[in-house]
Amino acid sequence: MNTRAGTHPTPPDATGPAAPALVLADVTLEVGDGDGKIRALDGVSLEVATGEFVAVIGPSGAGKSSLLAVAGALAAPTSGHVEVLGQDLASLRRRGQGQLARFRRQHLGFVFQAGNLIPALTAADQLRLAHRLGRRRGEPRGSDPLPLLEAVGMDHRATHRPGQLSGGERQRVGIARALANAPGLLLVDEPTAALDRQRSHDIVALLAAQAREHGVAVVMVTHDHDILTHVDRVTEMVDGRLQPA
Repeated sequence: MNTRAGTHPTPPDATGPAAPALVLADVTLEVGDGDGKIRALDGVSLEVATGEFVAVIGPSGAGKSSLLAVAGALAAPTSGHVEVLGQDLASLRRRGQGQLARFRRQHLGFVFQAGNLIPALTAADQLRLAHRLGRRRGEPRGSDPLPLLEAVGMDHRATHRPGQLSGGERQRVGIARALANAPGLLLVDEPTAALDRQRSHDIVALLAAQAREHGVAVVMVTHDHDILTHVDRVTEMVDGRLQPA
């Protein structure tokens, strides 16, 4: 079954051989002020190839969510270089927040641990809105959300709003929504926290299939070591630094 709502995006301004989907080079991120300042990321370097599925493990507070925020252009690093799908994020940020927001909508997918669904929208309409906001020039306006909802086992709840769904169901809708704009880079924060074991494997297998079949680069933060059999590479974050797992 085709679970894509669009076509795989061409990296902006790409010429020649395909660049890595994600490049972080000596990235630091400091948060807080004065005596409360901490270094959430400390000289982090990471490359993720197109179609590669990378898991980041590590204890709470190690900087894993900060890594996703910087990779997804939700936070600007204090220093270092970040490139996504061939686009230098610092250069894009200098052109204005509107350009940055448009790039995120069109080329990135996010799965948040809390779900972050819009309370007034049904499961199907969550996906329709994501596709409409991320629609690239030349793509059709309409989008059928049912194949993606079916892929995460939620087609039978398509007309239900978030308040009518369990935590695990909201998480699955959030995963389907993240795929609705056919992202080139998918950033996933603890996707199995509210799921049982079998559903966890099903969901992570779906993410692996997106990477393998559609060339989506996936970076997943997780504490669930049981699902690591589905990924291509595991790296560990400790005290804001990455190291081989």
